[in-house]
Amino acid sequence: MQRLDMQHQLDEFDNRAAAMEAADDVGSNPSDTETIGDLVARRLGRRDILRGALVAGALAAAGGTAGLFGAPKAAAAAKGRYVFDEISHGVDETHHVATGYDADVLLRWGDPLFADAPAFDPAAQTEAAQLRQFGYNNDFVGFHRLSADRAVLCVNHEYTNEELMFPGLGRQDKKDFADMTPEFVAVEMAAHGGTIVEIARRDGKWAVDTGGKLNRRITAKTPMTLTGPAAGDDRLKTSADATGTKVLGTLNNCAGGMTPWGTYLMAEENFNGYFWGGKEAAAAHPHAASLKRYGIPGGWYSWGRLDARFDIAKEPNEVFRHGWVVEVDIMDPASTPKKRTAMGRFKHEGSETIVNKDGRVVIYSGDDERFDYVYKFVTNGTYNPNDRAANMDLLDDGTLYVARFDADGGVAWMPLVHGQGPLTADNGFESQADVLIDTRLAADKLGATPMDRPEDVDPNPVTNKVYVMLTNNSKRKADAVDGPNPRAENLWGQVLEITPADGDHAATTGSWDLVVQAGNPADPEVKAMWNPATTENGWFACPDNCTIDAEGRLWVTTDQGSGWKKASGTADGVWALETEGEGRGTGKMFFRVPVGAEMCGPCFTDDTETLFVAVQHVASDGTKDWAPFGRESTYDDPATRWPDFDPKLPPRPSVVMITRKGGGKIAV
Repeated sequence: MQRLDMQHQLDEFDNRAAAMEAADDVGSNPSDTETIGDLVARRLGRRDILRGALVAGALAAAGGTAGLFGAPKAAAAAKGRYVFDEISHGVDETHHVATGYDADVLLRWGDPLFADAPAFDPAAQTEAAQLRQFGYNNDFVGFHRLSADRAVLCVNHEYTNEELMFPGLGRQDKKDFADMTPEFVAVEMAAHGGTIVEIARRDGKWAVDTGGKLNRRITAKTPMTLTGPAAGDDRLKTSADATGTKVLGTLNNCAGGMTPWGTYLMAEENFNGYFWGGKEAAAAHPHAASLKRYGIPGGWYSWGRLDARFDIAKEPNEVFRHGWVVEVDIMDPASTPKKRTAMGRFKHEGSETIVNKDGRVVIYSGDDERFDYVYKFVTNGTYNPNDRAANMDLLDDGTLYVARFDADGGVAWMPLVHGQGPLTADNGFESQADVLIDTRLAADKLGATPMDRPEDVDPNPVTNKVYVMLTNNSKRKADAVDGPNPRAENLWGQVLEITPADGDHAATTGSWDLVVQAGNPADPEVKAMWNPATTENGWFACPDNCTIDAEGRLWVTTDQGSGWKKASGTADGVWALETEGEGRGTGKMFFRVPVGAEMCGPCFTDDTETLFVAVQHVASDGTKDWAPFGRESTYDDPATRWPDFDPKLPPRPSVVMITRKGGGKIAV
């Protein structure tokens, strides 16, 4: 695998989203374990691979598509479980939804969350105002019902784009951030984290209640507690916290999850990008190998210039206090969020929960970087639906596993437990705390399978299958694979399906298969694999987040980043994806975002009558490749002013509420 110098690559980019993409693309995994691409090639065999490629090419030439493992039955047989008229591919300044549906903006960056919150004034932003307003770049969305017409919405705020947030600032030189004032940085920190807000339904539509008693903002400065096996370890102690149990804030919260007992899981992803210190400081660090494996320091923000805790040369242990899953009690706005160290430290993409048939709770997560791994955490205790208090610390006690995908279609879940196998002092792991703080290094030792950028991992409670969104892997060498999935220089990604042994999510074995190989099936060079029932608008590239509705149906959202032009030539969106029967592998497009935006956070209400989606970093990604605009966006000159289209307002990340006109279930 090709390894690149991260800072050299980041210097070539001039916006935050591109820097994050570059970090994901670098890959810090030195493992030579067979990748998922190698396994696909070995499992299918050269004859099947060639047959699949030929079928794909033949059907593409005829205007159709191929199924993943050869041609399926006639397309007419795949009637489909998703009832709606799909929309078309395209790119423009606004969003689009299937005919017969409303797509209303529910929450925008800067919207008041409290009765005393000031109105949004982008020309005069302050930390105090942002702390009372909806944050920036909304990603994960979670829904918790309180009553028939009242609920709590939980939303992650992943990161900030200063060039689109602040007037007159423009794009910053990431080497010195000379124009980033302490006031701007304070606003950025306040715009990170998450939002917890009560919503009420009237006439079939939900609306924010600024008087909700549970409303809360969580930020990069919110006091939190470190709990579990690593809490109190020497590596978690800093000059500000000699106990190693107290930390300020949460960073880069991407996807997440909700627990059955009414808590909100905020998954910390690209935390490495917030730390400064330079190569010399990293090389001199007492845990230099750990920093290298996690891509630290990233230097994407100016915070380290103004706050010593983000400078590894001044505060070498602060970095180990980030990269965890944070659990928040949404029913108590005065509660202290807890970073659950038992669940491991890596670039968490999602923390999706399922109650196993034996009552234990299992949480799946991907490590969002090319050539990294898929994980699950299994609690030792069992969920008690009749005693909420008994569940509140379930996530402090359990076993973290990492996946190995075998060529015969088998999955082995390997425990990350100190003293077992190579996880001993001889290999640098003195305790379970070491295993969890350096989860990536421990997983390397176990021989986990390097994946093509694993993002959301979502269990289906109806079928007990588990779906893994593998976004892409542009760094895979041509001689590393011999087959169609994944491909060399894979710009398009694929959707992986895991079947736990005997329907037991706590089992250490299972099997794997593939649902689709993404990309344009009309281009033989892409070697995409879809059910032939998929139309010219039903295929997608770069699956990122996903959700399962109450009917047990899979919905996929995409994130092509600044490479959208090469990956698909169309904007990101929401697709229905068939996983069962003759329709398996059929995609169908439901929603599309404005130019430069990413589609994330899909979340259905439990009655399937509302779908919430998060549209983030509007007017950011790849706007220079959109012909009508043809340049990079800034606050003063954006590619779109969605969703307000007000010349006095910048583009604003927003949560959109999708409902059926006249009411009723979506796509039924």
